Amino acid sequence: MEERKDNRRKGQGRDRGFGNRDPRSRYDRDNRKKDDRSFGSRQEIAEKPLLPEDMIIGRNPVTEALKAHKPIDALYVNRGAGGSIGVIIRLAKDNDIVVKESDERTLSRMCGGASHQGVIALCACAEYADVEDILKASAEKGTKPFIIICDGIEDPHNLGAIIRTAEAAGADGIIIPKRHSAGLSSTVYKTSAGAAGVFPVARVSNIVQCIEELKEKGIWIYGTQMDAPSYTQCDLTGAAALVIGSEGFGMSRLVREKCDYLVSLPMNGKINSLNASVAAGIFMYETVRQRCCK
Repeated sequence: MEERKDNRRKGQGRDRGFGNRDPRSRYDRDNRKKDDRSFGSRQEIAEKPLLPEDMIIGRNPVTEALKAHKPIDALYVNRGAGGSIGVIIRLAKDNDIVVKESDERTLSRMCGGASHQGVIALCACAEYADVEDILKASAEKGTKPFIIICDGIEDPHNLGAIIRTAEAAGADGIIIPKRHSAGLSSTVYKTSAGAAGVFPVARVSNIVQCIEELKEKGIWIYGTQMDAPSYTQCDLTGAAALVIGSEGFGMSRLVREKCDYLVSLPMNGKINSLNASVAAGIFMYETVRQRCCK
């Protein structure tokens, strides 16, 4: 165990399996240091159809939801609408909610033409947990932490499937970023077969910083990366966090560099990648197998 610990701190196990330059490296260099006025693109809205239960529409309903600290994933606003929009934005920032600027046409398309008054709040199907809640759950069970970190999983069906598998596999919780990730929408809830309503999911502002904090608590970070050593060659019996990268790019560069070990799945066909939720399920149950056989 001491040898593994030394390897981790010296950076061994992190330098293996790195592919070519990550297309998201430029994004990583500035660490997305933007304020809360992230712009939601029309394409993003079009690709993520919303259900009525996902939204709170209109200034008064949104204001009351913010004052009541309802679980809200993001706020879409048209600053040009004026009036109380500025107050709503300040309330959102006070609640650490992501605010995205949009235009009148996009907001109307999101809510099917209903009167939105320049603001739409996207609701979460459940309260988000804290990372400490996840660690506490592990301590109460008397088991070593088993955590899943989703680095940019934007498809709600993938996130829902990962939550469902994580709950079934006995993981302690899932950690997702606040930006560039699916939230706990009704689609996630349905895809997870209701697991999203009871399974701890924590949202953090900075995944890299969260990983550093987990490592300080003695948790080993295993990143999933093509061309890395096989997942069966890794010892997953200790305190572990599995990082599942995004559907298109995999793990971001900074997250990958913080991993203690990189692992991969054998790919023997013509297709060189698996769906993120399928790959996550394989890694999770390998962890379960190793722990059961120990």
